[in-house]
Amino acid sequence: MNQNLGLIIYLYMNNIAIFASGSGTNAKNIIRFFRTHRNIRVSLVLCNNPDAGVLERAKNLEIETVIFNRNELYESNLILQKLKEHQVTHIVLAGFLWLVPKTLLNAYPGAIVNIHPALLPGYGGKGMYGSRVHEAVIANREPESGITIHYVNEKYDDGNIIFQATCRVDEGETPESLAAKIHQLEYTHYPRVIENVICGKGNAER
Repeated sequence: MNQNLGLIIYLYMNNIAIFASGSGTNAKNIIRFFRTHRNIRVSLVLCNNPDAGVLERAKNLEIETVIFNRNELYESNLILQKLKEHQVTHIVLAGFLWLVPKTLLNAYPGAIVNIHPALLPGYGGKGMYGSRVHEAVIANREPESGITIHYVNEKYDDGNIIFQATCRVDEGETPESLAAKIHQLEYTHYPRVIENVICGKGNAER
């Protein structure tokens, strides 16, 4: 590659930081999706749970990780400094269970996205995550569920909706079987929507 061209690509590189709290299957899928992208890459994974599976997945994919506690997130500038050090341009939440502090919302306006395993505005808010969401959807005999990808604000699952995709809730559905359907929607759509948010729909390069 021409040295000048390489410098130009580097200067226009969009760096994603993924915040996660759990197993990290979505994080893994996102990292792999952008592995060969020309102007987007995942540069950092941040986690509030030292036992979370996402840390091992990130390590296996050679992505640097940062573990933090509540004080470091809400009462200090440590996380913001880490993001700046890695020239992070966008934040992606992938199973992250804490509210994003105002310091990060102010530093990354319109550049923080989240995915929720239901069709917002229903089945969202504090405490509604994972199997709890699927149990509620099934208990209420909803005919369909799905995913919602949205911008992040100061409230749980409250930001402007970017994208939704649906799946049927069949007779005899269990939280486990519904979760499997939701995971497939997440894996299929979340990386592409992130790409469109960053690059503009129709302008993403691979």
